[in-house]
Amino acid sequence: MKKIVFFLFLTLNISFANTPEVWSKTGHRVIGDVAQAHLTRKAKKAISELLDGQSLAAISNFSDEIKADTLYRKFGAWHYVNIPKGKKYDEVTASKYGDLVVGINSCITIIENGNSSKEEKAFHLKMLVHLIGDLHQPMHVGRLEDKGGNDIQVQWFNDGSNLHRVWDSNLIAQNAMSYTEIGASLPYLSKHQKKAIQEGVLLDWVEESHLMADDLYKSVEMGEKLYYRYGYVWWPTVEKQLQKGGLRLAKVLNDLF
Repeated sequence: MKKIVFFLFLTLNISFANTPEVWSKTGHRVIGDVAQAHLTRKAKKAISELLDGQSLAAISNFSDEIKADTLYRKFGAWHYVNIPKGKKYDEVTASKYGDLVVGINSCITIIENGNSSKEEKAFHLKMLVHLIGDLHQPMHVGRLEDKGGNDIQVQWFNDGSNLHRVWDSNLIAQNAMSYTEIGASLPYLSKHQKKAIQEGVLLDWVEESHLMADDLYKSVEMGEKLYYRYGYVWWPTVEKQLQKGGLRLAKVLNDLF
């Protein structure tokens, strides 16, 4: 019996290891943890009541966890937005299925609505925390023709990968740090620097990620083998995006609550 249980455990681990993760579970937890540390007292209390005491880091991957349930399939398109090179979000026809911008705005609307139930608000708060994180993974604001870099095949330390997965999980996994370790190692920012990051509106942040995605497309060639050097060059950008995601999530939540 023990052998059977061990085999199932091993099989599940292999299965999950080969499943693409959005900004990786670790990355989303970093963003949630950074945001938690920058909530106002009022926002922290309101959020704790909605989440029954759970932290933002603890619920940050909820939106990915429900993907396997067909009841939530309609939310799949909320995880990304495709924008052609040289265009801005409001210059292209919106997807009929919705997108990352639609998802974030929908969550905010429901949370703000005084007629929304606690369950509705809690559900969409969990979604919002995750989607703000997705927004700061630049390949989630990539191009339609390559599915946000998913069709740009590369090798990561001799394993098959793609540009999207490199930024979703490979770079973070390479460092083998917990979300608290990554959070503790993020660069120091002054109050002025934090305020500057939090300035702007949603579409400004979308445009920023879109322009960064253009740089990432240039960072690899189809079939290229990526090793330590790629991680060394781009890890500061990963840190910066995680930090921005957390600070901006805090800004959105402080405004909401």
